Amino acid sequence: MGPAGPALFYYPSLGRRGRIQALEIIGLGASLTEPRFTTETGVAARIATIAAPVLADLGFRLVRVKISGQDGVTVQIMAERPDGSMSIDDCEAVSQALSPVLDVEDPIESGYRLEISSPGIDRPLVRVSDFDRARGHEARIEMAALIDGRKRFRGVIEDREGEAGEARVRIRRTDAKAQEPAEVSLKLADIAEARLVLTEALIRQTLRNAKTARRAAPEAIEPPPRRGPGRFRPTRETLRKTKSG
Repeated sequence: MGPAGPALFYYPSLGRRGRIQALEIIGLGASLTEPRFTTETGVAARIATIAAPVLADLGFRLVRVKISGQDGVTVQIMAERPDGSMSIDDCEAVSQALSPVLDVEDPIESGYRLEISSPGIDRPLVRVSDFDRARGHEARIEMAALIDGRKRFRGVIEDREGEAGEARVRIRRTDAKAQEPAEVSLKLADIAEARLVLTEALIRQTLRNAKTARRAAPEAIEPPPRRGPGRFRPTRETLRKTKSG
């Protein structure tokens, strides 16, 4: 492995496919390459296409790209390891690797601030495995089209059925009104947005998981995630330069 440059990480000369195969050997490949069922549109989709392979080469996977215009343009890239973890050091490593690639690809005409973040406890649910890990916890789900006259559902994730494009999630509704069904089965491919609800049960489970992980590998564990995404913003010296014109 060569030395690191000022804003660029160097990797073994395996080629992208070689690095993916190496991850598959140690049991990470299936999770690392698992597709999302919700994707971006427009410029955010272009950034996602650029970011995803860079993240995969580093052993991370893309969760979401969001562009906002508050205090100038901010590009937020949410990422994680296949096990759902993402430390501040991980965010910094991703930022240093991805910034020069975005500079070359130039997906946004104006200047912008790059922000790398973790999913957080009340995380978005964008993959089948996200729902598998979230069984027993409450989620808010918005569908792309009306289901029995409504798009928004809130309830406890009971089970996941089916695979790939046919996968469905069954939730026990906490927002059901009189005469409405207490349970509903939703097709993941038709979900526009889903995320966990921050509850005491979710916080307790997260702390238990962190405690178990510390016992298993105390030298490698990071602090448990906090509410909302844990963000890393580059220092002034590493911010992308605003272009003129």
